[in-house]
Parts: sequence; C-alpha cells; structure tokens
Amino acid sequence: METVNRTSSVSEFILLGLSSRPEDQKPLFILFLIIYLVTITGNLLIILVIRLDRRLQTPMYFFLSFLSFTDICFTTTIVPKMLVNFLSEKKTISYAGCLTQMYFLYALGNSDSCLLAVMAFDRYVAICDPFHYVTTMSHHHCVLLVTLSCSFPHFHSLLHTLLLNVLTFCDSNVIHHFLCDISPLLKLSCSSTFVNEIVILIEGPIVLVTPFMCIAFSYIRILITVLKIPSAAGKRKAFSTCGSHLTVVTLFYGSIFYVYLQPVSTYTVRDHMATIVYTVLTSMLNPFIYSLRNKDLKQGLRKLLSRSSQAASS
Repeated sequence: METVNRTSSVSEFILLGLSSRPEDQKPLFILFLIIYLVTITGNLLIILVIRLDRRLQTPMYFFLSFLSFTDICFTTTIVPKMLVNFLSEKKTISYAGCLTQMYFLYALGNSDSCLLAVMAFDRYVAICDPFHYVTTMSHHHCVLLVTLSCSFPHFHSLLHTLLLNVLTFCDSNVIHHFLCDISPLLKLSCSSTFVNEIVILIEGPIVLVTPFMCIAFSYIRILITVLKIPSAAGKRKAFSTCGSHLTVVTLFYGSIFYVYLQPVSTYTVRDHMATIVYTVLTSMLNPFIYSLRNKDLKQGLRKLLSRSSQAASS
C-alpha cells in the first residue's frame, strides 16, 4: 500500500526537451513540424503508390507499405508532444501519458526492426533461392510475417511498461530528454531498479540483436551469391535491389545500438541526437531512400501525381 501512495505522488513528469533556451523553442518547433509533415506525406505517398499500382503488388512492396505505416505511427507517438512542449512554458506529460508514450515507442520501434529483418529475408529468398520465391513468399506467409513482426514487439513493450509501473517516483520528476524513455525514467526512481536493469541486460539485447543478426545473415548469404554471378550487370542489378534497404538498416541500427547497448548508468544527454536519428529522421528519410533508388516506385509516384493533377484540373 505504501508503494502505491508513493508512486501516486508523482502525477506528471517534466520533459526538458532538446534545449532550455527560450530563443531556441520556435526554430525547433518549425524544424520538427516540417520534419513531421514531410514524414507523414512521404510515407502516405509510398502506401498510396503501392496500393494503386498493380506492378507493385509484390512481397517486397507489401512489407514496405507496412514499414511506412509503422513509421507514421512511430513518429506520431513522439513528435506531436514535442511540438506542444516547444510552445509551452510548462513542458509536462502525465504519468499515464509518459508510460503510454514509452509503450508505443518500444512497440512500434521494435516493429520497425522486425519488418526490416523480414524485408532482408525477402531479398535473401529472391536472390539466393529465386525458383522457390513464389511459394516461400506466398501471400499467406507474408501476412503471417507481418503479423508476427507487429504483434511480438507489443509483448516486449508491455513487459518493460509493467515493470516500470511498479517503481516508486518520489523525488525529482524532471526527465532530461524530449520523450519518455526507460533509461532516464529509471534514473528518477527512488526504489530499487535491479529487476528492471537485469531484464534490460538479458531481454533487451535479444530483442534488438536478433533481428539484426537475421539481417546480417541474409546479406552475407546474398553477398556470397552475388559474387558468384558472372556478369557485372547481374551483380549491379542484385546490389541495387538491396542498396536502399541496407542504407535504412545502417541508419536505424547504428543509432539504436548506440543508445541502448550500453549500461543505463552511462546514459547522458549526448544520446539525444542518436535518439532523434532512429525515432524521427529515419522515418522521414525512408520514403526518399526507397523511392530515389527504385525505378518502379518513381514511376508509380509519377503516375499518382499525374492522376492527381488531372483530377484537380478537371
């Protein structure tokens, strides 16, 4: 009973954000508003193009459309609250709102991670086992892979949210971050965080590293197969189908490993930039990375834009 009373003494947290200087708030608001609008517009266009263009009704684009949808949800979990806080003197978030944001941060972030692994597997089958591609990547299997990718991370997120919910927050409620993340929250707790840290050390790397290892294995096999292709044109074509995905993987995992594969006690404000990369910038850049390096997507975008202009003129 004592724990419940002490926990309820903190009804809200203060998010210090990216800067405490008043003159920085409006420029940051404009910058992140533009990033958010570009992210929503770019990912919606990718989804629309894939849905409307029959040539893009393949497993690779099926997974890409779900990645774009997850990116929209992921960014919406974070950026709108940031925008409100940039224009507010009291940069607060309720206790329940903080836990909710953290829940979706991990659920959607890990869904992104799993979808990237599924997309790597799709490229592996397409290049290394093309004769069985149609059966291996059937519509039923694709739906199953997407369902697992988007549902399993919710159990991981729920575990950490429930463990955090039993902690006591009775002193400072100031979070030195622009979102509710587990590391700064654990630093604020005035009760033992031993169980939380053990779970993070054991379960966290498994959830993070397993999809990455699947991606690494897929691309090692792809590289071995491509190097055996005799023609230079064949090699270029094989690499071009993987280039966009590898760029996204490097950007996403590079920043996320920097933030989370370190002890909670070492977490500092310097990690903010890496967090921005995987939570905000990657979601914004994904549509550009995939569309600029993909002829089919570029053609689909041109068709969609020409349809829209014709409809507007008529």
